Amino acid sequence: MSIGILFSGQGAQKAGMGLDFFSDPLFKETIQTASEASKQNIEAIFTNKHEELSKTIHVQPALVAFELGIFRMLKRDVGKLDIGGMVGLSLGEYGAMGASNALDLASTISLVTDRASYMQADADKIDNAMAALIKPNLPKVEAILTQLQDQGKQVYLSNFNSPKQIVIGGEKDAVILASKKIKENEAAHRTILLNVNGAFHTPLFNDASKQMHNRLKDISFKPTAVPVISNTTGHPFTNDWAQIMERQLAVPTHFGDCLQYLIDHSHISATLEIGPGKTLSTFARQIDRSLKNYRIGTYDEYQEFIEEANGIKG
Repeated sequence: MSIGILFSGQGAQKAGMGLDFFSDPLFKETIQTASEASKQNIEAIFTNKHEELSKTIHVQPALVAFELGIFRMLKRDVGKLDIGGMVGLSLGEYGAMGASNALDLASTISLVTDRASYMQADADKIDNAMAALIKPNLPKVEAILTQLQDQGKQVYLSNFNSPKQIVIGGEKDAVILASKKIKENEAAHRTILLNVNGAFHTPLFNDASKQMHNRLKDISFKPTAVPVISNTTGHPFTNDWAQIMERQLAVPTHFGDCLQYLIDHSHISATLEIGPGKTLSTFARQIDRSLKNYRIGTYDEYQEFIEEANGIKG
């Protein structure tokens, strides 16, 4: 069974995530290394005592560290895991970056920490928002956004998650207005304003993208043993990590196309979502209902997967 590994993005975080894994020495070591690399107390961020998980600057290194801690445990505990490829949703691409050994753990966390600081700065400049559109009529949505942009409104397509969900983002008032017009014109079955810290993957993050250019220019990425599919291009990363991860901040993500690439080219028959919740597993089912879906966001889910993967049950 060939598995596509899916790494959750920002928005999946939950208070208390990761705390049930600390009895495992390798996970604890991973979080310690991540704390040193990010110059933050990742365990304290997991507890969310001071609402740290509502801020991009804290969430991003913490979520990537959580995902890499779990992935390192999998490599240790599963005899043979046939990985057909990896996809991360937005921030989750940094989980894939570290898991695929394109960059080592400490360097991945250091990079994503700086990315988070650039993005936090852009998010704080303007009151911005994102909205998910369920069962959208894409041509109608595009026409509405184009009309609003022509009026000087900052609202854009930001995420193409699955055939049943896309996301728009931009200045908050513009997103609310666009959502109203989309509803009036029956351009989507439903619109949901998202609880996010910024309108990611829109031109509102052009300044962060420019800062990432300078941050990435001297980094050397290693070739990966398995394909990692880029949200930006819909194709595997090669020696172009720096150029793509710079662009990734301010252009739409295409998670659905990435997963379809793994289905078509790596012939995966299952997905394993690493991260809190089940959002990516839901998208996977919407893209191809024949895929078997696993997820690991808690220690109990980890144990269940290990037992099945090693033939103990299932």
